[in-house]
Amino acid sequence: MKIFIDTAIIKEIEWAEERGLLDGITTNPSLLSRADRKLGEVINDILKLIKDRPVSIELVSQNVDEIIEEARTVSKLAKNVVVKVPMTDEGMMAVQYLEKKGIHTNVTLVFSAAQALLAAKSGATFISIFMGRLDDIKQSGIEVVRESVQIMRQYEFQSNILAASIRSVSHVEECALAGADVATIPFKVLVQMYRHDLTDKGIKKFLEDWEKVPK
Repeated sequence: MKIFIDTAIIKEIEWAEERGLLDGITTNPSLLSRADRKLGEVINDILKLIKDRPVSIELVSQNVDEIIEEARTVSKLAKNVVVKVPMTDEGMMAVQYLEKKGIHTNVTLVFSAAQALLAAKSGATFISIFMGRLDDIKQSGIEVVRESVQIMRQYEFQSNILAASIRSVSHVEECALAGADVATIPFKVLVQMYRHDLTDKGIKKFLEDWEKVPK
């Protein structure tokens, strides 16, 4: 399973990059707003840092023609740009056109296996299933991921199932076990993946015992 970081904060991207973990980046308007900088500056800095892996940038247009026009503009920023298109009927028509033109797409705000099927048939490069938001309304996010992975394999679709809206380390583990192609992980959760109470206790105990060893 590939690991993307879900952020627009440059320091967080640099942290993941330094550790050799980063397979790509996803952003959205909410994340970009938290960066508290001009949009163009943030995007340019991200693309300077990550030149050879997918960087998803969300579109805000809603109808087919406007989505396509905005996608053309955004895709010219760099070869590794992936445009995020909402899971709507017009969005899927735009995805079909864009993919045929060689512009990679990430279908976002997917909440069911049925939506994932339509996105795959439209030729999406990535299909983003929002696990956490499903869990928030007492539906199983991981079950939608599992079902979508099964559909991709059963019918040999080329789309990548991308688990998004990840809230915890257990979410990441569930995604890996379910066969998700990608998990896009918030910085906080990525840091937590390194940690376990027993690891911390074990290190502390080993260091204490080391001090008792005759030197």
